[in-house]
Amino acid sequence: MQAQAPKSLEHAWRSVTQRAEAAAAGRPLSVLAVSKTQPATAIRALAGLGQRAFGENYVQEALTKQAALADCALEWHMIGPLQSNKCRDVAAHFDWLQTLDRIKLVALLARYRPAAMKPLNVLIQVNIDDEASKSGCAVDDIAELADAVVAEPRLCLRGLMAIPAPSAESEVRRRAFARMRECFERLRASHSAVDTLSMGMSEDFELAIREGATMVRVGSLLFGARS
Repeated sequence: MQAQAPKSLEHAWRSVTQRAEAAAAGRPLSVLAVSKTQPATAIRALAGLGQRAFGENYVQEALTKQAALADCALEWHMIGPLQSNKCRDVAAHFDWLQTLDRIKLVALLARYRPAAMKPLNVLIQVNIDDEASKSGCAVDDIAELADAVVAEPRLCLRGLMAIPAPSAESEVRRRAFARMRECFERLRASHSAVDTLSMGMSEDFELAIREGATMVRVGSLLFGARS
């Protein structure tokens, strides 16, 4: 059953999608609604407007929402850091993993992906600004990780994801997005199935799109700032 979206949510969703489409200027683009900490009722309301893809950071929180929304045809993305002990749940209950950052997780994800499900879509998270406190692989490790994913039939390598270092200077963020675009183009040159570059959030998604993002992750602009 679909819930009617509040006017504020409907206005926010239409504003974000229109701005994203304008920035993309006709290029393919996906908007991922970041729904962490949001109740299932808010997700259901947004789904009623036509939003299908939702991103969650915490596995247990996501599983609870998935159960409550089992009657909705939604696409679930894991966008939080992944620990080894959560690989089984992610492989069995998500459509996408956007945060693969180390090779030891690849075999676990492949082992636990049910044969009855389509291969798990995987993005490699890149620590593009070499932040000590942030997840993500180094640029030099992308190729090895990509080869490991491609070797597993239960996984499907789709591209790259990044969360650049926060900066008040848009030019600093633009340069980080541009470096990610270069990494993406190199990966796509060696793996023809690669088609997704996930970067850009509520505060900078239009800039990310102009620098080549094919997917943006938007939360607070849709649902409001988290308390």
